[in-house]
Amino acid sequence: MSLRPFHYAFVVDDLGAARTFYRDVIGCGEGRSSARWIDFDMFGHQIVAHLGETANGIANPVDGHAVPVPHFGVVLTLADFAALAQRIDDAGIAFVIPPTVRFAGKAGEQRTMFLRDPAGNAIEFKAFAGDAALFAVDRA
Repeated sequence: MSLRPFHYAFVVDDLGAARTFYRDVIGCGEGRSSARWIDFDMFGHQIVAHLGETANGIANPVDGHAVPVPHFGVVLTLADFAALAQRIDDAGIAFVIPPTVRFAGKAGEQRTMFLRDPAGNAIEFKAFAGDAALFAVDRA
């Protein structure tokens, strides 16, 4: 089975702020839109910001960090991860969890960073040394 783009729709409280954040900071292409929603191309995947009421979720402990739930994101190459982290930092966007290495020395070692969009939606970007590590499990 070949990897297909995913579709994810989420709530924002300000479409203009969402447009600026996803298009200008994250670098997503903009697709169709209306007065109530905007399609974005996030690294080949379709995400849709819908105008509505937002609510932040909870956090779960993962490898020493409080990971916001719910969240969504994309697995990038290491080079794309570094470039995006720099773009986010240059834009003055605060990280919930700054770029870090999670599960160091283990099968699922990864670079990860979390931030929130202007509506408070949590986003994770991560990168592995190779795609085979995405679902890798340490064996005892």
